[in-house]
Amino acid sequence: MSHTIREKQKLLNRVRRIKGQIEAIERALEEERECMDVLQLITSSRGAMNGLLAVVLEDHIRTHLVDAQTDDEHGSGKEQLIEVVHSYFK
Repeated sequence: MSHTIREKQKLLNRVRRIKGQIEAIERALEEERECMDVLQLITSSRGAMNGLLAVVLEDHIRTHLVDAQTDDEHGSGKEQLIEVVHSYFK
């Protein structure tokens, strides 16, 4: 994943935020907070993980995958794949 070096600091910042969110879940469980509070923390951290995955996956696609031989009205194969991945993580 040498291509991630360009965005290394941004990726590390995302990971650190996710780490903080996971620690918040742990604290909430230890403190026996309400279920809705814990669920909100979990869904927030899940969203953050999905966002990180989307960024790394998009960079991988852009760096390592080759456009389809033919372009159609929807654009190149690479752009179509990126669009599908983005819609999956929404």
